[in-house]
Amino acid sequence: MPEVVDQVALARLYGEPLFALPQDLYIPPDALEVFLEAFEGPLDLLLYLIRKQNFNILDIPMAGVTRQYLVYVEEIRTRNLELAAEYLLMAAMLIEIKSRMLLPPKKTADGEEAEDPRAELVRRLLEYEQAKMQAAALGALPQYGRDFWRAQVYIEQSLKPRFPEVSLDDLRGAWADILKRAKLVQHHKISREELSVREHMSIVLRTLQGRRFVEFEELFDASRGVPVMVVTFIALLELAKETLVEITQAEAFAPIYVRLAYAPA
Repeated sequence: MPEVVDQVALARLYGEPLFALPQDLYIPPDALEVFLEAFEGPLDLLLYLIRKQNFNILDIPMAGVTRQYLVYVEEIRTRNLELAAEYLLMAAMLIEIKSRMLLPPKKTADGEEAEDPRAELVRRLLEYEQAKMQAAALGALPQYGRDFWRAQVYIEQSLKPRFPEVSLDDLRGAWADILKRAKLVQHHKISREELSVREHMSIVLRTLQGRRFVEFEELFDASRGVPVMVVTFIALLELAKETLVEITQAEAFAPIYVRLAYAPA
C-alpha cells in the first residue's frame, strides 16, 4: 500500500486503490469521443458538470464551469471537428457570460438593475432538465417488445360446429322486430261510396212530410259518418234554392227550424 492514505483513489484495479496514474498507461485516441457521444448535446454536458459538483443552477459559478467545460471541448477539437462544433458554440456563450459578469452592472433606462447575464442560460438548462426527466419517466414505462411480449395461444378449433344458445329474450326481440316491419308494409284498401244529392233531397222531404217544423239538427244522422252529413247539407241547400223548404229563426242565436214551403201555416 502507498504511504499516502488521505487522498481519494483515482480508480481500483482488482480491488486495490490507485492513487496515481501508471506511467505506461495507454489511452486510445477515441476514448474521449465515446465519452462525449454519451451526452445528447452541449446542454447535457453542461448540466452534467453542474450536477456532478452540486452547484446551484440558479447561481452558476461561471469561471469554474467554463474552465471545466473548455477542458472537455479542447480535447476533441482537433479529433472530431464535426462533433465539437456545437460544443464550441456553447463554449463561446459561456465565455461571453463570464466576460459580462466581470463588468460592473449597468442600470436600464427605467433605473432598474440589468438582468443577470446567466438568466437565459439558466432558463435553457431548467427547460432541458425538465424535458430530460420527463423523457426518462416515459422511457421507464413498460414497452411492448422491450419489457414484455403479447401472449399468443393457438387453440385448435373442433370440426363439429357449435351454435350459440338462443334465450327467451332473443326470441322476444326478434318477434318484436318482425311486427315492427310488418306494420310498415301494411296494405290499405280504399273504396269509394257513391252518394246521391237527389236521393238525400227526397229523404229530407220525407222527414219534413206531415210535420210543421223540424229542428235543423234532426235532419243529420251523425252515426252514418261525415260524408253522409255533408251530402245531406248540400241537399238541404238545393231544396232551399228551389224554394221547396223554408229555413227560419226567431231571433239571433235561437234554434234554426226547417219546414216545407208549401205546407199550410
